[in-house]
Amino acid sequence: MKNKAIGMVEYQTVSTGITAADLMIKTASVEVLQSSVICPGKYITLIAGELSAIRAAIDAAKVRFGEKLTDSFVLGNPHEDIFPAIYGGAPVENARALGILETFSTPAIIVAADTAAKTSDVSLLELRIARGMGGKSYLLLTGDVAAVTAAIETAGARIARDGMLVDSSVIPNPDKSLWASIL
Repeated sequence: MKNKAIGMVEYQTVSTGITAADLMIKTASVEVLQSSVICPGKYITLIAGELSAIRAAIDAAKVRFGEKLTDSFVLGNPHEDIFPAIYGGAPVENARALGILETFSTPAIIVAADTAAKTSDVSLLELRIARGMGGKSYLLLTGDVAAVTAAIETAGARIARDGMLVDSSVIPNPDKSLWASIL
């Protein structure tokens, strides 16, 4: 995914989400990475491609179906830890402090994850995107306490600007049994 852009739209309804996905594909040369229903009956589409194509596709969907849009983003150079964290979680090696950040939308959690990963020397562990969470999403990351704190604070501030931050916390030294139960 290096040197590629990604973008996502989240819609309030399945029918609008699928129709918007079709419009994005027909608007520009993009690859659909995921297009699916999420809780509670919203619809997301994640696309990849050249930055100009991603912008054109996302803009077309936002203009045509803006009244039912929940959230969206375009990222020009996503951090490489994002995809392993979305699709099954990354392995925990040398777990230290634990950072948790929760958002009201799926696009917001991916923007938060990208911001956090680019802010500090942290490892993204998991991005839970709205499945079983009533439409909310969260991320888990690890690193030393200072790096995790900086990453969570910076990502939280970024997401709070758009009103999408639910909550966040940093646990300096989580118990080993907690690691086993959350991952």
